[in-house]
Order: sequence, then structure tokens, then C-alpha cells
Amino acid sequence: MVKDMGRDQGRQKKVLEDTIIARLERYGEHFEVLIDPILVEVYKDGAMENEKELFATEVIFKDAHKGDRASDESMNKAFETTEFLVVAKYIMDHGDIQLTTEKRKEMLESKTKAIVSEIARNAINPQTKAPHPPQRIELAMKEVGVHVDPFKSVESQVTSVMEAIRPILPIRFEKVKVAVKLPGTEYGRLYGDITKMGKVLKEEWLKDGSWVGMVEIPAGIQIEFYDLLNEKTKGAVETQLVK
Repeated sequence: MVKDMGRDQGRQKKVLEDTIIARLERYGEHFEVLIDPILVEVYKDGAMENEKELFATEVIFKDAHKGDRASDESMNKAFETTEFLVVAKYIMDHGDIQLTTEKRKEMLESKTKAIVSEIARNAINPQTKAPHPPQRIELAMKEVGVHVDPFKSVESQVTSVMEAIRPILPIRFEKVKVAVKLPGTEYGRLYGDITKMGKVLKEEWLKDGSWVGMVEIPAGIQIEFYDLLNEKTKGAVETQLVK
């Protein structure tokens, strides 16, 4: 029994170590909550079904590092309530989220990489109709000084990043249509991959048992799409870019 209690305490300690702090000063009072950094983006996008999951503990602190709880008196003064979720959400929405230098760097690098990947996947150079390598997109972002928010979703930042780099890098989002012909024996193995990468606009079966489909894919993944089909069919696929 003692061992189980020790294990639970160890787990709780690790959970608290993995959290970050959201802070707020209001009416001369200081408030803090412990939050899960992985769920901040989901919360800010309004996609959390159970908002309490964001918080590591249902406690409003005066100083989380010391374990000092905020008093009911101070919460009533600042928020006119002591209800945890009401106060915690106010701190999240109006306060500051504290990160260590190392954690901020880690989150920025991860979010930047995801944004670059999303742009490289969907965009092309309108002058050459060719995709931009991810390295070129990242260099353009650095050159114009793009600010990446580690707590905002990739989707919410892509448009502003595209607008920022467009003056020095010809780029736009575009989709292309590709006609694909597969031997009937390959259809079952590849159809899932095809629909994962693009959208089948129309399809039909030919008299020889082959499957033919018109597939719309992001322009930036053309090479990846062709390589996948050729590798899995050992060259038995036929593709044609539809102008």
C-alpha cells in the first residue's frame, strides 16, 4: 500500500513538472493556474470539449511554485466568484503564459516546422509551377522576420505567413488534377493512400479490369504522390497531369 502511494505521488510530481503556468495580475492580486502545454492550442482554437482537462489541478494559486493558494477573498475581489473554471478561463484568456527559454524554443521549432511543412505541401511557385523546397520557405520566413506563435494552430497562422513571405518568394496555394490508371489488382492496396493524399473527383472501371480515377491533390505533393504510386505498384501505374 505504501509503495502504491509512493508511485501515485511520483506520477503526480511528474505531471506537475510537465505543466506550465498562466499568470494574471488583477486589482492588485496575483493569480496562477497550472496548465498542460500540449492542450493550450486546442483551448485557444475553441476545440476543447472538456475545458477542465487543460488544467493540471483544479486550484487557483497565488504562487504555484510555492504551492500558495489564492484566497477566496482575493478571488471574490478580482472575479466576483471563486468557481474554479470561471476564474481559470479568465486567467487563460487575459493573462500571460509562462515558458522556460528551453520550452519556448522547443515549441517554436516544432510549430515552425509544421507551418513550413503545410505550406510546402500545398503551395507552388506560380512562375515555374514547381513546389518550393521546405528549406526555401523557412529561409524566407527568417528573412522577413515572421513571428510564429507557439500556442496558435498551424492553420490559423499559414495565411499570415504566406502573406509575409510572398513579397520575396513567388508562392501560392494551388491544387492539381492527376489522371491515374491502376491495374485492378492494385486498387485495393492503393485506394486508401490515394484518398488520404487527395480527393477522387471521378472514377470508373475499364473493360480490361483497370481502375481509372481523376484525383485532385495539393500541388506541392506531386512528386511524393507519383513516387508513392510507382513504388507500391512497381511501376505498373500510369499518371498524367491534367492541364
